[in-house]
Amino acid sequence: MISYDVAECGQPLVRNERATPRPVGDQVLVRVEAAGVCHSDLHIWHGSYDLGNGKKMSMIDRGMKLPLTMGHEIAGEVVAVGDAVKDVAVGKRYLVFPWHGCGECSVCRRGDENLCLAGRSMGVFQPGGYADHVLVSHSRYLVDIGDMPPVHAAPYACSGLTTYSALKKIPAQVLKDEKLIIFGAGGLGLMAILLARAMGSAGVIVIEPDAAKRAAALQAGALAAFDPGQDGYMAQVRQAAGGAVWAIIDCVGSSQTVQAGIDMLTKGGQLVQIGLFGGHVDLPTPSMALRAITYQGTYVGNLRELQELMQLVKDKRLQPVPSTCLPFGKAFTALLALEEGKAVGRQILTPEGAC
Repeated sequence: MISYDVAECGQPLVRNERATPRPVGDQVLVRVEAAGVCHSDLHIWHGSYDLGNGKKMSMIDRGMKLPLTMGHEIAGEVVAVGDAVKDVAVGKRYLVFPWHGCGECSVCRRGDENLCLAGRSMGVFQPGGYADHVLVSHSRYLVDIGDMPPVHAAPYACSGLTTYSALKKIPAQVLKDEKLIIFGAGGLGLMAILLARAMGSAGVIVIEPDAAKRAAALQAGALAAFDPGQDGYMAQVRQAAGGAVWAIIDCVGSSQTVQAGIDMLTKGGQLVQIGLFGGHVDLPTPSMALRAITYQGTYVGNLRELQELMQLVKDKRLQPVPSTCLPFGKAFTALLALEEGKAVGRQILTPEGAC
């Protein structure tokens, strides 16, 4: 098998060729037909997250080992299974749930493997989808995609799951009654627009500095898109929202977006942060209580939520987010495009000639 690996943080990916693994027990071997390139991959590639004030969180200190095959948005065909697998068919296509836990702690037992403190996420702590094959540790992590093209399915494993889980954290009545504000119109933001509409949102307003991405947000169904570089944009957002901002999803997660979001909220409002751009904010503690606001983080989602999401996608016949296909050999090119802000929508790695 061939993979494109991080051999040294921040350096070009390295092409490696090695024996294709054989699944045993509960394991499943998937021929990768689509692997999404996520902004989290940039942090993994650099080997750290920016905590602000000159501080960083090291991925190596968290247990990441090099060389690493990144890629956690994976869809493809099952080509072999271990002798204990009974519920997965060779030759069928599936979406892979990548957020594995230890499987033994109370968090995992209640189904929240994405919150396990000893997590073993694919593409982070075990090999992921920047490869022509990937070994999945248990068949339960596969979600049937039916006749959905793998390039459409792959982003739901992270971009879709993360935004779906975030949207579920907003009370359904608030989502129905009030305009939703979204910071960022990259792959996450565009996915959030599509899912918010499918989940009954009263409408979405986007804040995004890039003109092409604002246009993509409007094309995806946003009611309005504002440039945060324009004077008075916060007042314009409040007006477009009907006078008060009740719910925000921050798909960026920078010091600027979080601070602006908190400042923008009305009394009793809620900000859910998805993005991991990095930074630091100072929060005056009395105002959190006096304004009764909620500032909440969310990290991907669990297997149950991914199954719910895929059913929603099928029931609502949702259109996929805009995407660009590149061959696996262009994985590093895709990373650089993402880092430079040139990617609109999702970049999907595929076998040569597949798109």
